[in-house]
Amino acid sequence: MLERKVPALPDCVVWPENTKQISDILKLANEESIPVVPFGEASGVLGGMIPVKGGILVDLKRMNKILKINDKDLTVTAQPGLNLMELERLLNKEGYTMGHSPQSIYCSSLGGNLATRAAGQFSTKYGKIDDMLISLEAVLPQGEVIRSKTVPKSSTGPRIDKMMLGSEGTLGIITEATLKIWPYPEKKELLSYAFEGMESGLECIRKILRRGIFPAVIRLYDEKETAFRFYQTGKAKDKCLLVLVLQGDKELVELETKVSQDVCRKHEGIECGEGPVIHWFETRFNVKEASDFAPREIIFDTIEVSVTWDKSIELYNSMISAMENVNGVIVAFAHASHFYPQGVCFYFIFGGTPVKGAEPNEFYTSVWDAAMRSCLDAGGSISHHHGIGLMRARWLGEELGQSFEILKKIKKSLDPKNIMNPGKMGL
Repeated sequence: MLERKVPALPDCVVWPENTKQISDILKLANEESIPVVPFGEASGVLGGMIPVKGGILVDLKRMNKILKINDKDLTVTAQPGLNLMELERLLNKEGYTMGHSPQSIYCSSLGGNLATRAAGQFSTKYGKIDDMLISLEAVLPQGEVIRSKTVPKSSTGPRIDKMMLGSEGTLGIITEATLKIWPYPEKKELLSYAFEGMESGLECIRKILRRGIFPAVIRLYDEKETAFRFYQTGKAKDKCLLVLVLQGDKELVELETKVSQDVCRKHEGIECGEGPVIHWFETRFNVKEASDFAPREIIFDTIEVSVTWDKSIELYNSMISAMENVNGVIVAFAHASHFYPQGVCFYFIFGGTPVKGAEPNEFYTSVWDAAMRSCLDAGGSISHHHGIGLMRARWLGEELGQSFEILKKIKKSLDPKNIMNPGKMGL
């Protein structure tokens, strides 16, 4: 895109309507050694859906139905081409939520989210997409169909179906999935607090989680991103803003709110009211800064990583410093967006322009190199929920170590002709 070129095109596009058709496509493609790329809604940001070897693009948009909602089991069974917002709207209409609301919800599919192990904005309470999965159906590269049993838990050997999660279409195509759902929340409470720095804000969040309280939304913005997104919040000037949303059963939410408020006050948080949270809800799907920067020739991107609590501040400082030290970077800031009792996800944003004489791709790659190197050196994971695709492939071997060699052997065994999404994830 930086070169204003179409990166690659398929030789043909097909729109299957059922699992058998996908199986037939993969059998033929395997026999003829034709590359196959599964395609959802192309909201991925790392090139995972680019058909670098041409071949067949399998567009799953016609497999876009909810097959079953089970009230007693609190599950939904759906097809991979279903748009996430459409899925959530249909569930809401029946009195449920999936609790999965990534920023790409309007332009991403269920299958794509499973294939990248995506995370939504409400993940601290409801979990990530892989936490929600109960069972799935998939077609492997040579056309075999696998189906896992819909049970809450089993101890029947390794979960072969779980290998499809995060495989980004390199091991097959997911054709159906059964996932957890929840009753639509009865009550919501909106809280926000300002902290003197990221370290004190993160420590407050860690203590909330340690109390067994898991707000649906927790987002802590550093000073620069607070100034960028919440400049209208006077109490947060030159501070880090924490946004909390607690939702669910009325009585539980009231208790969780009281505990969260107590912990925030003990950590000297300055109460900022509901206003910043309402603003967050109104703008949470807004990605206009990328288009705002484009006319100014500013190169802009996001990088999300994860790390344990004991290394969190070191990683945050290291990655900000590494990106700022690249010639041409104008701004680098971050927020913490997904939380666990054991650690946190940081979501970094950088923008800049190549120095005179440098190519845009050279500048862009140098920022990514600096960010990934500092992340690995600080003990973090190079991706929390965006996946690997093309952009992160060169670091996956260092991230996984010997496990990467095992992954390549699994790929070779299932896909000896390397037809499934070739060139992705370094496979």
